Amino acid sequence: MVHTALNPARPDIERAARRRAGAKMGWYIHAFVYVLVNLGLVTLSAANGHTWAVYPLMGWGLGLLAHGAVVWLLAPGGGLYDRLLERERRALRARDRG
Repeated sequence: MVHTALNPARPDIERAARRRAGAKMGWYIHAFVYVLVNLGLVTLSAANGHTWAVYPLMGWGLGLLAHGAVVWLLAPGGGLYDRLLERERRALRARDRG
């Protein structure tokens, strides 16, 4: 049997890979829109001699930061999630032995 992207050896791995890639692509799109919209808002604000654009920049930036933390750190496959999962596995194995 030939294993290709259309015929993966492990459907569960393919499904997880697609879900993770989709989440990361969603973050990239979010970041791109954030930059474009906020450049426009800063330009509009500065053209009128105001600094109000800093508020949506900071508010939306916080949302983008939270989105990035979920996608890159906490989601399965993220570094923090994998470390926590491995720590829990070791603790449970130790409890079963002891």
